[in-house]
Amino acid sequence: MTRTIPRLHAVTNHDILALPDLKARAAALAGAGAVALHARAGAVDAARVIELARLLGETGATLLVNDRVDLVQEVGAAGVHLPSAGLPVEAARLLLGPDAIVGCSTHSPEEARAAHAAGADYVFLGPIWETASHPGRPPLGPDSIAAAQPATVMAIGGVTPRRAAVCRDAGAYGVAAIAALWLADDPGSAASEMLLCFSQQ
Repeated sequence: MTRTIPRLHAVTNHDILALPDLKARAAALAGAGAVALHARAGAVDAARVIELARLLGETGATLLVNDRVDLVQEVGAAGVHLPSAGLPVEAARLLLGPDAIVGCSTHSPEEARAAHAAGADYVFLGPIWETASHPGRPPLGPDSIAAAQPATVMAIGGVTPRRAAVCRDAGAYGVAAIAALWLADDPGSAASEMLLCFSQQ
């Protein structure tokens, strides 16, 4: 079964959820093209995750629910993104079936290769550069991307439109970001700039 994995992933966090224009920013990101929007809400109740997922899903972008495998079908998501210490990839696949996208966060090339071997459709690998979302965690650097293959790597951590090309040249399938996309002055333009890097492969 072939599952289409978008080249760009826009991930939410608590700061993003508080944006008064979240819906408009989500629509702008979705309008840029092959973008996956991640409903990631942390330790909040299921009702809040469902609300967020439905808001993001209304944009028509590929919707992925983070961690909450039990909510994927309820909100009509394309699949799930698992934290590195979350439900095993094999278990998520068993629960969601062969058509669902199953991704996983990893923090080393070894973890990335293991997730790929377990059946993950893609992995987040990072942080590639220093990032405020993971303060104090040493960056892996772009060279880690090649070392993670044959995993389908989405580079994350300090990724900006300018750095997306660096990730591409290092072998990344795509990139993921939080602030560089959601908090950009023009989220749609930021997303388009990142996607342009991968359209030139």
